[in-house]
Amino acid sequence: MADFQDEEGVEQFGASKRIVDRESDYSKRRLNRSVAGDASTYAERVKEAQLEREKDNTMKQIAQKRREEAERAAADARLAAARGDDAEKDALPSAPSEEPAAKRAKPAEVEWEDMPVAADAPAQPKPARRNRWDATPVAGDVGAAGGGGSWDATPKIDAGGGGVGPTPKRTRSRWDETPLIRAGAAGDPNATPLGAGAFDGGATPGPGQLAGMVTPDIHGLAAQHMAAANVPMTPEQYNAMRYEREIEARNAPLTDEDLDLMLPSEGYKILPVPDSYVPIRTPARKLMATPTPYGGATPGFYAMPDEDRGQGFDVPDTPADLPTMKPEDYQYFAPLLKETEEEELSLEEQKERKIMKLLLKVKNGTPPQRKSALRQLTDKAREFGAGPLFNQILPLLMSPTLEDQERHLLVKVIDRILYKLDDLVRPYVHKILVVIEPLLIDEDYYARVEGREIISNLSKAAGLATMIAAMRPDIDNIDEYVRNTTARAFAVVAQALGIPALLPFLKAVCQSKKSWQARHTGIKISQQIAILLGCAVLPHLKSLVEIIEHGLQDENQKVRTITALSVAALAESAAPYGIESFDSVLKPLWKGIRAHRGKVLAAFLKAIGFIIPLMDAMYANYYTREVMVILIREFASADEEMKKITLKVVKQCVGTDGVEPEYIRTEVMPEFFKNFWVRRMALDRRNYNQLVETTLEIALKVGASEIIGRVVEDLKDESEPYRRMVMETITKVIEKLGTADVDARLEELLIDGILYAFQEQTADDGDVMLTGFGTVVSSLGKRSKPYLPQICGTIKWRLNNKSADVRQQAADLISKIAKVMKICEEEQLMGHLGVVLYEYLGEEYPEVLGSILGALKGIVNVTGMSRMTPPVKDLLPRLTPILKNRHEKVQENCIDLVGRIADRGAEFVPAREWMRICFELLEMLKATKKAIRRATVNTFGYIAKAIGPQDVLATLLNNLKVQERQNRVCTTVAIAIVAETCSPFTVLPALMNEYRVPELNIQNGVLKSLAFLFEYIGEMGKDYIYAVTPLLEDALMDRDLVHRQTSGTVVKHLTLGVFGLGCEDALQHLLNFVWPNVFEQSPHVITAVLECIEAMRVSLGPTKVLQHTLQGLWHPARKVREVYWKIYNNLYIGSQAALVPAYPRMTDDVLNQYTRSHLELFL
Repeated sequence: MADFQDEEGVEQFGASKRIVDRESDYSKRRLNRSVAGDASTYAERVKEAQLEREKDNTMKQIAQKRREEAERAAADARLAAARGDDAEKDALPSAPSEEPAAKRAKPAEVEWEDMPVAADAPAQPKPARRNRWDATPVAGDVGAAGGGGSWDATPKIDAGGGGVGPTPKRTRSRWDETPLIRAGAAGDPNATPLGAGAFDGGATPGPGQLAGMVTPDIHGLAAQHMAAANVPMTPEQYNAMRYEREIEARNAPLTDEDLDLMLPSEGYKILPVPDSYVPIRTPARKLMATPTPYGGATPGFYAMPDEDRGQGFDVPDTPADLPTMKPEDYQYFAPLLKETEEEELSLEEQKERKIMKLLLKVKNGTPPQRKSALRQLTDKAREFGAGPLFNQILPLLMSPTLEDQERHLLVKVIDRILYKLDDLVRPYVHKILVVIEPLLIDEDYYARVEGREIISNLSKAAGLATMIAAMRPDIDNIDEYVRNTTARAFAVVAQALGIPALLPFLKAVCQSKKSWQARHTGIKISQQIAILLGCAVLPHLKSLVEIIEHGLQDENQKVRTITALSVAALAESAAPYGIESFDSVLKPLWKGIRAHRGKVLAAFLKAIGFIIPLMDAMYANYYTREVMVILIREFASADEEMKKITLKVVKQCVGTDGVEPEYIRTEVMPEFFKNFWVRRMALDRRNYNQLVETTLEIALKVGASEIIGRVVEDLKDESEPYRRMVMETITKVIEKLGTADVDARLEELLIDGILYAFQEQTADDGDVMLTGFGTVVSSLGKRSKPYLPQICGTIKWRLNNKSADVRQQAADLISKIAKVMKICEEEQLMGHLGVVLYEYLGEEYPEVLGSILGALKGIVNVTGMSRMTPPVKDLLPRLTPILKNRHEKVQENCIDLVGRIADRGAEFVPAREWMRICFELLEMLKATKKAIRRATVNTFGYIAKAIGPQDVLATLLNNLKVQERQNRVCTTVAIAIVAETCSPFTVLPALMNEYRVPELNIQNGVLKSLAFLFEYIGEMGKDYIYAVTPLLEDALMDRDLVHRQTSGTVVKHLTLGVFGLGCEDALQHLLNFVWPNVFEQSPHVITAVLECIEAMRVSLGPTKVLQHTLQGLWHPARKVREVYWKIYNNLYIGSQAALVPAYPRMTDDVLNQYTRSHLELFL
C-alpha cells in the first residue's frame, strides 16, 4: 500500500483517513495548543507573557547596539585598509554574533544583559566576527590568524595584488554569488582559471583577456569524470553532483572546534544535551538517476532514470514482537528501536518502555494485541502512575498524523485508566483537557460523545475544585477557539457534577470586571449547559437567567450577542414551561430590538422568538404585535443569516395561541410574500426549508385557500427551483388542511399549474412534483374526475417520450393516482392504461421498468383480478422472464406484483406457470435487499396454497443442498411459511424424511425449518410434539455443534408453543437431552441452550428446573459451579416467588434454626 501513498499520507485512490485532512482551519487550531508543562494560574501566565515581551525587547536593543558597533568597526577597518595599516587591520575588535544568545545559556551569577570582560586579559587579537549576510563586504579583510571568510561572505580582492593570506580553516562560497577575482591570483585554488590577460575583478573583461576561457564541452566533462571514476555521466548528472556536493559541504555539521572559533569563549557555558532529546529523522536521499553511457555507447539516446518509489528511512527495523511502525510513529516510539538490556535501564525507564510498547500495540497492533495491551494498561494503571502514562498518551493524541481509528483507541485508553487512577489524575487535568476538548467540536458524532464521556469521568475523578482550577486560565484566553472548547467542557462538568455546584463560579465569571472574554465565556457556558442538558435545566432556570441577564446591556457587542443566544437556548430547552423565569429579561430584550442592528439584532430576535411561545395567549398576542414591527422591517434585509432568523421568529410567533388570523392576513402576509416569495430563496436549501415551514405555519392560521391562492400562479414560473418550492409548500398545506376551502376556480388553476410544472421539470429530484401531484389529486377525490382524461392523456404521451426520466415519472404518476381513478369510477381509463403499460414491459432501462411494474401493481390492486386488462393469465407469463432481472427496483416491484396475483388471482393461472415461477423465485432468495427476500418467501406460501404444497416443497427441499447460507436460511423460512399456509401435516413427513440424508447442510436446514415452523404455528405444535421428539433426541446428541444449537432453538419454540397444553412428559424428556449441553464452550450453543432452559422454566415450571440445578451449585469444580449459578440466577430473576416452595428443607443444627412454624410465618 505504501507505493500508492504520497508524502502526506493521503491515499491516491481513496479519501485520507487522517483527522487533520478533513478538519476545518478552525478545528486545526487545536494543534496550536501544547500539553507540555504543568497548568499554571491565569495571573502567572500573564506575568510570564509580560516578562517574555520585556526580554524580547531587551534582546532586540542589544542586537541593535551590537550592529551599530559592528558597523563602526567595519568603517574603521576600511579606513585602516586604505592606509595599508596591516597590523591595525589584524587587531580589529570582535563583536560576538547574535547566534550564541540562542545556542548557549549564561551562568546564573552573570546578568544576561551585561557583556563580561576580564580586567587582566592580555591584549591579544580576538577571533574576527562572522559577517552577517546583509553586511557590506570589507575589501582586503582576510583574517591573518584563522579568521577566514565564512560560507556566506563574498570573497574579497587582495589589495596587495600578488599574494593571498593563509588558507582559512573552512572556506565556503555561496552558490548564488558571483566570485570576485583576485588580480593575478593564479595559484589561488578558489579563483576561476583565467587565460593570458588576467583582468581586475571590478572591470568588464575584454576580448584578449577571455581568449583562453573556452567553455568545456559535454564530452570533455564526461571524459574527465570517466577518467576519475570510470562511471559515465550525463551533463545533468554532473551538474546535480556538483550542486549536491556544494550543498552537503555547506550543510555539514559544525565541529566543536568550529563552534569554539565562532562563539565567544567567556561568559557562557555549554549546556548538556537533554535526556529527552530525539534527533529529527528525515527520509534518506533518493538514489541518483541511472547514468547514460558515453563514448562507445549508442549516441543520441537517454536512459530514463529509475524512480525510487520505496523511499527509505534512516531507521532500523521494528523489533519482531512489536507491530509495524509508520514513519510518523518514530517521533514517539524511537526508543523502542534501540537494542537495550532491561537490566541496564532504571526502573522509571523500564516503566516508560513498557508503556510505550503497550501504546504501540494499541495504536498499530492486531485486534488480539490491542485487546491484551488495553487490558494490561488498565490493570496496571496505578502501578505505572499517572505521570508516565499521560506524558506518553497525550502527545500521541496531539499528533497531526493521527487517524480516526487510532484516536478512538487512544481515547479509549484514557477512559479506562481514568477509572483506575481516580484522584491521581489531578495534576494532569489541564493537559488531558487540552487534548480532549477538541473532540467536543469534532464533526464526528461518536467523537463528541467520547469527549463528553471522558470529561465527565475526569470531573468525577478530580473533583470540581480541581476542574475549575485547571480550566480557569482558559476562560479569558485571547484565542476564541480555546474559549469555545472550554465553555463546552464546563457544560459537561455541570452535567456530571450538577448545575448547582457550578453556579457560584459561573456567577463570578459572568460578572468579571477585568475582561470581556471571561464574561463572554461564562455566558457561553450557560448556553452550552442548556443545549447539553435540555429540559433538565428547568429546576435551575431562574438562577441561570439571573446570572446572565446583565449581559444583555453589556458594553461589549459580542457579550450582548452571546447573552441573547444563551437566553434563546434556555427558552428552547425549557419549552413549554418556565416563562416566569424570563420576566427579568423581557424589558432589556424589547429595548435591544429597537436599539440594535445586524448580528446583535438577529440574536435578540431569536431570543424573543423562543420566549413568545412560552407565554399565555393574551401576552403572546401583545408581544407578537410589538415584535412584528421590527420583523416586517427586517423582511427586506439582504443578510442571509438575518433572513433565516426572521423566518424562524415569524414561524414561532404565528404558531402561538392568541395571535389572530386577521392580524396575520392584513399585517404580516403582504410584506411576507413580497419579500420572501422570490426566486433567490429557492436556491439556498436552508432558506428554502425554513420558508416552506413558515408558510405552512401561516396557512394553519389563515387557511389553505389564502396561501394556495397567493402562490398557485407561481407553478408556471420559469425558474424550476422556485416551482419546486411552490409545489412543496402546496403539498404540505394540502396534507395538513385538505382542499375543503379550495373553490372551483382555484381548483382549476391548481390542476393546470401542477400539470404544467410536472411536464416542465428537468431536474433529477422529480419526487417533489410526483408527491405533490398525488397529494392534490387524492385530496380532491371525486372533484378531480373532470381532469382525469386530460391527466391520463398527458401520461400516455409522456410514456412514449424518448427520455427515460420522463417515461419513469409518467409511470410513477399512474401508481400515485390509481386509487383516485377507482374512486372516480374510471375503470375504462384504468383498463386502457393497463394495456399501455403491458405493451411497455419490454423497457430496457431498469429504473423505468421498475416504475412500470409499480404502476401495474397499483392498477391490479384497485381493479381486482377478474376485471384486470390485460387478463392476469396473459400478464403473468410476461412477468416470469422479468424475475431474472437483477436490478433491485425491478425485483421488488415484480415480486410484489407476482405475490399479489398469487394471493388473489391464483386460479386464473395454470399450475405449470406457477411451477416455472417457483424456480425463478429460488434465485431471488439471493437478493441483498431484505424486502425482496421477505416478499419471495411469502409468495412461496401463496403459490403452495394455490397449487398444493407437494411440488413447491420438493423444490424448496432440493434447494437446501446449496452452499450459500443466506439462500438456505431463506429456504427454511419459505418451508415454514408453506407449512403454516397448508397445515403442518402436509409438510412434516417430507421434512423429517429429508433429515435422513447424511449431509450436514440438509440436516441443519431441516432443523432450522422446524424451528421457524414451530415458531409460526404456536399451539398447533401439540399435535406434532410426539412425532418430532425422536428426531430432536438424535439432533441434541449429534457431534456437530450447529446441530445441537439449532435443535435447542427448535425445542425452545416448541416448548413455548405447547405451554399449558398437557405435554409436560415430552418436555421433561427433551429437557434431559438439552441439559448436558450447558457445559459447551461455543457462545452460540450456550445462548441457544440457556434460552431453551428459560422456555422450559415457563412451560415445565421453575421447580423442575431448580431440581436439575441444585445438583451442581456446590460442585467442587469452579467451571461447573459457574454454569449452574448462571442458570440459577436466570431462574431466580424470572420466577423468584415461585421458587419458595421448591427450596429443599434445611434441618436445624447447633448454631442455626431454619424451621419456622406457621404461627411465626403468620406473625
